[in-house]
Amino acid sequence: MPRPLRLLILGTGGMAANHAEQFRKIRGVELVGGVDTRPDPLAAFCDRFAIPQRFTSLDDALAWGAFDAVTNVTPDAAHYPTTLPLLAAGKHVLCEKPLATNAAHAQEMAEAAARAGVVAMVNLSYRNVPALQKAAQMVAEGAIGTIRHLEASYLQSWLVQPAWGPWDQQVQWLWRLSTAHGSKGVLGDVGIHILDFATFAAGLDVADISCRLATFDKAPGGRIGDYVLDANDSATIQLRLTNGALGTVTATRFATGHLNDLRLRLHGDKGALDVAFEKGKSRLSACLAPDLESATWRRIACPPVPTIYRRFVAAIRGQGPAIPDFARAARLQQMLDRAETSHDAGARALPV
Repeated sequence: MPRPLRLLILGTGGMAANHAEQFRKIRGVELVGGVDTRPDPLAAFCDRFAIPQRFTSLDDALAWGAFDAVTNVTPDAAHYPTTLPLLAAGKHVLCEKPLATNAAHAQEMAEAAARAGVVAMVNLSYRNVPALQKAAQMVAEGAIGTIRHLEASYLQSWLVQPAWGPWDQQVQWLWRLSTAHGSKGVLGDVGIHILDFATFAAGLDVADISCRLATFDKAPGGRIGDYVLDANDSATIQLRLTNGALGTVTATRFATGHLNDLRLRLHGDKGALDVAFEKGKSRLSACLAPDLESATWRRIACPPVPTIYRRFVAAIRGQGPAIPDFARAARLQQMLDRAETSHDAGARALPV
């Protein structure tokens, strides 16, 4: 029987619990260590998941070294400085999105992963949506012909209702509204997801991009305590794809009536697809011949998709591809950087 895959969890904040829960469901995976600069949360997390080794610095964990792979659940700005030494040590890495906070760092990480020859994947969690994967397969098989137009949106509403808690009282939401606390706003937080969602399904890259961003008044003086609420709240993006098709992509935290919903419509010269992920469930509809003249849409069955955690372990074991990888995440970060620059330049279209 092969030796268990020994996993280190780097960062023990909110998302780390989900990682721990998912990985310990996988046969042959052992949670062997946890890392966090905060001793008390580290101890509580490791006690909860029966993790034996605890480290308050990554250097100490690397000096110990008795692990094969790492899931990096640190804050966005920490991904770059923590992932590079892991790659240099030859460890497989699953990193939370975004890979870095700028394209140059993301590209450096992708190149380091390629040199290291390890499995390096990024947690673009909506790749787990069955309807998205089926849509991508149908597009690749030519079911809708050549794509000419797409429309995509990621709609959240936590700034107008407290379904996930009061945003103006909880750090987990306040930091996302403050550039000084490392936030790139809705563009960086969920823009990366919807750009991946749309272009992955389309099977096309982006040739150029333009963007407008908006930040709305949310508190007196634009701040709450130490948090200056200056990060963008809404984004509208226009894309020109490499085949000449046009697309619109929107993301906002002010989508009243939507909790956490993604939508994508792909229009080709032979048919169209409608991908929806709403209230945690996905569906796929298609308008294909002979239904084009009547504009009749029919539901498409979508098989379940293995989680990113299972795909990461499978890739390490040589049982599946390591996708989405760091190179994909670096490309997405380049799109985000260009979108931000476009806004600063008056929404001028910029090559990607």
